[in-house]
Amino acid sequence: MDAPKTLQEAIIYFSDPQRTFDYAKSFRWPNGKVSCPRCGSEKHSFIKTRRIWFCYSCQKQFTLKLGTIFEDSPLGLDKWMAAFWMLVNCKNGVSSMEIHRALGVTQKSAWFMLQRLRLALQDDFFGKKLGGNGGSGEIEVDESFIGGKARNMHVSERKRRITGTGTKDKTAVMGILESGGKIRTTVVPNRKKHAL
Repeated sequence: MDAPKTLQEAIIYFSDPQRTFDYAKSFRWPNGKVSCPRCGSEKHSFIKTRRIWFCYSCQKQFTLKLGTIFEDSPLGLDKWMAAFWMLVNCKNGVSSMEIHRALGVTQKSAWFMLQRLRLALQDDFFGKKLGGNGGSGEIEVDESFIGGKARNMHVSERKRRITGTGTKDKTAVMGILESGGKIRTTVVPNRKKHAL
């Protein structure tokens, strides 16, 4: 079976423990060389019945989950991979309630999974030079103000929160769009040249 295209196919695809294990292993070690997360050694043996490795260098066992976002989670990789599939394939994002309903986990577990998956999908965008590898691609920068509309607030809340007009009680946010589609936003203290 090829990679799943629908949620139903994803759930069926990841219901096979060996296929799920192989899928996650290909993400963890894309070059195919399994290395110990503790010492980095590639000298190990695989215990097939338990799906764990024994490292000859540090003399400890390790699993596919060790040192990843899946570590310390009692949930199986079948649930994690299906949630990961939902997160990256749903155009408008996915909520913890959707994960809860689709995968049969508690809403609290679904929220925890989403937090860890989103963390894993983050990158060091602001630590790298903008504009591609050489820093020569086009980027666009703009700022905006985010805040609730007064007409959507209860009268008492409006009196408490809205103390001025315009941008006074709103949060300034700067967005950067890199050619190729990467978008990053950050809250800024103000929209003055120095802050931006």
